[in-house]
Amino acid sequence: MKEEQDFIQRLTTKESKDAAFKELLQLYKERLYWHIRHIVKSHEDADDVLQNTFIKVYKNIHDFKGNSKLYSWMYRIATNESITHINKNSKRLQLSNEEYQNQAINNLKSDVYFEGEDIQIQLQKAIATLPEKQQLVFNMKYFESVKYKDMAEILETSEGALKASYHIAVKKIEAFLTKD
Repeated sequence: MKEEQDFIQRLTTKESKDAAFKELLQLYKERLYWHIRHIVKSHEDADDVLQNTFIKVYKNIHDFKGNSKLYSWMYRIATNESITHINKNSKRLQLSNEEYQNQAINNLKSDVYFEGEDIQIQLQKAIATLPEKQQLVFNMKYFESVKYKDMAEILETSEGALKASYHIAVKKIEAFLTKD
């Protein structure tokens, strides 16, 4: 915890902010990229949202209160930026969020950065049918192995609620994948 406090101090001190921020980028850019990518689906969108996330972190680091881990605070920003991105684009295209996500999933096959198989496309389609919170919980637990304790900080909810959401999400995904 002391190390994180020292790091935050460096991030909020004018003389060391830029060097500390470069370290922050190296530490978290890949993890945040994949977190965002699981939400927005496309590489280009994930890159845009990641950039917006780090801009917000850089501009607002002085507002970080230390009530959670720095990592949790950044994941919350990344999650909110991802949801905002989906909402803005679906509204611009006059689609529901689910329709927008399905369109993004259908575009995965032509995405040069996607190396998945048909079953992964089906999994993404199943995830897209879930309510937003269940999608987040499933993605964080299944793809990123985020602990419920950390997830509770990021999503600002109880561990019990998250466990229930994950369990329900898994059942819905199983039902989607086994129908027919």
